[in-house]
Amino acid sequence: MITIYLAEDQVMIAQALQTLLDLEADLKVLGVANDGQQALKDILELKPDIALLDIEMPHLNGLDVATQLRESVWSGKVIVLTTFARKEYFAKAVKNEVAGYLLKDSPSVDLIQTIKTVFNGQTVYESRLVKGMFTKEECPLTKRELQILSALQTSSNTQQIAQKVYLAEGTIRNYISAILSKTGTSSRLEAVLLAKENGWI
Repeated sequence: MITIYLAEDQVMIAQALQTLLDLEADLKVLGVANDGQQALKDILELKPDIALLDIEMPHLNGLDVATQLRESVWSGKVIVLTTFARKEYFAKAVKNEVAGYLLKDSPSVDLIQTIKTVFNGQTVYESRLVKGMFTKEECPLTKRELQILSALQTSSNTQQIAQKVYLAEGTIRNYISAILSKTGTSSRLEAVLLAKENGWI
């Protein structure tokens, strides 16, 4: 069972999302808040697996909630669900290592799948926001992801890369999946070329 906390300031949308999520046999909504401050308090107390956050909310916006959650002892994952396709919002979300970022006009099936994918340790970013979004100064990848991407320049063999960076093959595959998602690319080669073009590696 995947437990979820929902923060959404528009009551009708919050109710609709809660109904949608509770229809899934393996998902359970632990609580709902209409402002960020209450959401932060409840998430730290209830410890859901996933915090599903809107951005623009009273008292504390969703990105600030994500920042404070990242600095806390909570070990769950944050997914941002928002109307706003703003570069600065997305960049801040990536900086705070949110595991998912979706727009509200995405199909409901995408939201369900994103929750399950994020729960399993992968990253899902809205592809419309990723392509062309980042400059050299705004690299979306972590140091470890850059290390693995750099290793992909000389080898496409997952086992060899795992041995090189002292990680399990499954972990390497998860990192590669995250790299492709964050960069909006569809192959390892494309991700390497994008990174070299932007001076990330």
